[in-house]
Amino acid sequence: MTATPQPSEALATAKTPRTERGRKTLRLILDAAAEEFGARGYHEGSIARIAQRASVAIGSFYTYFDSKEAVFRALVADMSRQVREHVVPFILAAPDRLAGERAGLSAYLDFVRTHKALYRIIDESAFVAEDAYRRHYVDVADGYATSLEQAFGRGEVSDGDWQVRAWAIMGMNVFLGLKFGVWDDARPVEEIAAAAHALITNGLAPRA
Repeated sequence: MTATPQPSEALATAKTPRTERGRKTLRLILDAAAEEFGARGYHEGSIARIAQRASVAIGSFYTYFDSKEAVFRALVADMSRQVREHVVPFILAAPDRLAGERAGLSAYLDFVRTHKALYRIIDESAFVAEDAYRRHYVDVADGYATSLEQAFGRGEVSDGDWQVRAWAIMGMNVFLGLKFGVWDDARPVEEIAAAAHALITNGLAPRA
């Protein structure tokens, strides 16, 4: 039996369900919110349509969230968690960190292609819930910087400014996801990852 994907423990705006049924309902609401906000945006999205998409009563929605903003904030945190949980295992399974960067980007592009609402939701959070928007990127960057420093300790990458490197790689991945995940998903993800991997590994300097 497949376990129900668990909403993030960091979702302070959601009322924590105590039963498996409650967790499944919360998952349905979050998935429905992703569909609604992804299709209509925050301001045009509605609680009634979220409940309809989730096939739950309006009262069930308010069991878990007090407002549209609350479910939106929860969704931003939940999608951030989903990205990390999808990508990190591919990085860790690689034989070294440079190979992990390539595998991680491929996994990220795959995720974006099946969750295209991600970009609209994260981008809108900059205006609807700026603290949640900032937390999404800062938490990812801090974890990324730490993992790069650990890779240096294993002799897998060169020394450097871990924060600058983390934000630089993240920025590259975000825009690669936008271009080749959301706008144009025709090219194989491995082809995109290979080109980005060559840049990370070799840089832009000409080689003899």
